Amino acid sequence: MKSDVDVAIIGAGAAGLGAAMTLARLGVDHVLLEASHRIGGRAYTEEVAPGVAFDLGCHWMHSASLNPMVAIADRLGFGYSKEVFDRNVHRDGAWATEPELKDCDAFFERGYAAIHAAGAAGEDVSVADVTERESVWTPYFDHVASLNSSADSDQASVLDDVNYNDTEENWPLREGYGAMIARFGADVPVVLNAAVERIDWSDTRIRLATAKGEVSAATVIIAVSTGILAGGDMRFAPALPDWKQTAIGALPLGNHNRICLVFDGNPFGDDHPRGVTIGDDTTEPMNFRLRPFGYDYAVGVTGGRFADWLERAGIQASADLATEKLVKAFGSDIAKRIVRHNVTAWRGDPWIRGAYSAAVPGSGWQRAALAAPIDERLYFAGEATSLEFFATCHGAYLTGIATAEAAAAALGGGPQRGLGLRVLSNGTSAASFEPDRPESFEVIQ
Repeated sequence: MKSDVDVAIIGAGAAGLGAAMTLARLGVDHVLLEASHRIGGRAYTEEVAPGVAFDLGCHWMHSASLNPMVAIADRLGFGYSKEVFDRNVHRDGAWATEPELKDCDAFFERGYAAIHAAGAAGEDVSVADVTERESVWTPYFDHVASLNSSADSDQASVLDDVNYNDTEENWPLREGYGAMIARFGADVPVVLNAAVERIDWSDTRIRLATAKGEVSAATVIIAVSTGILAGGDMRFAPALPDWKQTAIGALPLGNHNRICLVFDGNPFGDDHPRGVTIGDDTTEPMNFRLRPFGYDYAVGVTGGRFADWLERAGIQASADLATEKLVKAFGSDIAKRIVRHNVTAWRGDPWIRGAYSAAVPGSGWQRAALAAPIDERLYFAGEATSLEFFATCHGAYLTGIATAEAAAAALGGGPQRGLGLRVLSNGTSAASFEPDRPESFEVIQ
């Protein structure tokens, strides 16, 4: 491990990898430190059977026509699908009829319109505050909202929905998103199992105490989750300024877990739906993808508080609930065909502590504050700092590139291109954000 560098990068997820590649291209001396035993962060793929990939974290290339990961997938030979999630609903023991589905679609359209109207008007309120609460479709809408933001509808700001740049192109990767990130970053030098315990930025040189010794740096790029930043395991001396700590607290990680049930063949028949939402009057609805890419498994997803509750209940409880849901829609023979399962637990991951960030109501502008550097010495990267692609792998990657370019320019190692993040409606960007003037932030139009 290098002990004296110009830039130390903390975290080898997509943001940290993007930063390290950029600094290498610019010829800036750096070191990349990762607390875990692997790279990729919340992008992680496992095989549930030989040659059968299952993404435990990132699984879709969102806003694909704007997503740099698509070109990376092409270059590395990773396959992907441009499929659209089927709108099939099984509710209270029966498949929804076409009129019921149209009613559900209309409910969702009204909900999204209300969210965007409120956000565009600058009403920094929760999703629940502006959507209908007394419909049979409310639990289904709230379930989808919890998957989109990893937080429940009463905990997520409408401004996030408005600011997110969504082209509605969500392309899953056949061999796994996590596997692609691992391949993409395989040649990047990284020090694994090197958790940073203390960042002393009280002097000219910044000193990092890690599990593998001390590192001295002129500049630090902090590319870890807000779950880690808020957890206190990484101590700052002196403490981060109040405005930065407020931004961290305003962008907590929610939860989003995936339950994979592996079958001994295809139990659904040849004409099965590719996706379905299954609901009943006892537990939260659950979305499923059935046999993606022809793999003999189904994936159920949970989000928000329910994901936290189910994660605490344990792996077997999660698998049992997903099985119960599928049995209600497809019959009891489904349970007999399950041969193994794989269940994620992102809240319990000690190096991440959740899924992805969701701005709390009243704090939708705080992403710009989190992205803002401190004294051109402490830079912050990761999905939570992205103004338009938060909660995504490519959003994290782009912030890593932007912060590395800004840090290199501050050191005299490259042209100043700013943080490269989306400029807001009044000309404000993360690079020019004034922490003492939050009113300088406006909703992206």
